[in-house]
Amino acid sequence: MIAKLSGRLDETGEDWAIVDVQGVGYLVHCSARTLSAMGEVGEACTVHTDLQVSENDMRLLGFAESAERDWFRLLTQVQGVGSKVGLAILSALSTGELRDACAAGDAASVARANGVGPKLAGRIVNELKDKAGALPGGGMVAGGAAAPAGSASGDAVSALENLGFKPTVAAQAVAQAVAALGEGAEEGDVIRVALKKAAG
Repeated sequence: MIAKLSGRLDETGEDWAIVDVQGVGYLVHCSARTLSAMGEVGEACTVHTDLQVSENDMRLLGFAESAERDWFRLLTQVQGVGSKVGLAILSALSTGELRDACAAGDAASVARANGVGPKLAGRIVNELKDKAGALPGGGMVAGGAAAPAGSASGDAVSALENLGFKPTVAAQAVAQAVAALGEGAEEGDVIRVALKKAAG
């Protein structure tokens, strides 16, 4: 299993790159985000990889960060999502945006990706919403924006998750608490109100 490549960026195409590792060129299929993060041809680069083997094909997929690879693996477990569609989704959405879309059940955001219709987007968010909180991306606050780590909202979401609430439940409860108390509310008050919302 090839998990990571470090070498020189030799050539790029619309959705692929060739990484030269000590004279051996590896063809790596990538999202648009990963391609832009790899830099210019001739520069040193590192990609996290996933090797897919089927009856008539072997394909190496490359990712700028391990979080993107984790999301790709989750996405391709959903029926109807192959490697091409998985990369298209990761080209359209960052890992944080994808996590927030799944947590909020926002199929419309996922449907922005090429080749993803409303039905498939709905299946993706339904199947991944409970897994979204376990992967990198950031908590949710009112309006569906990411809660910065260390903010009262972000800390409150984390506190509820530590008490055993699912990420989606914790995020929604904190959003409701912030809406009720106002943006400047103390963290302790947000947690107290959010607990009542989540438990109720």
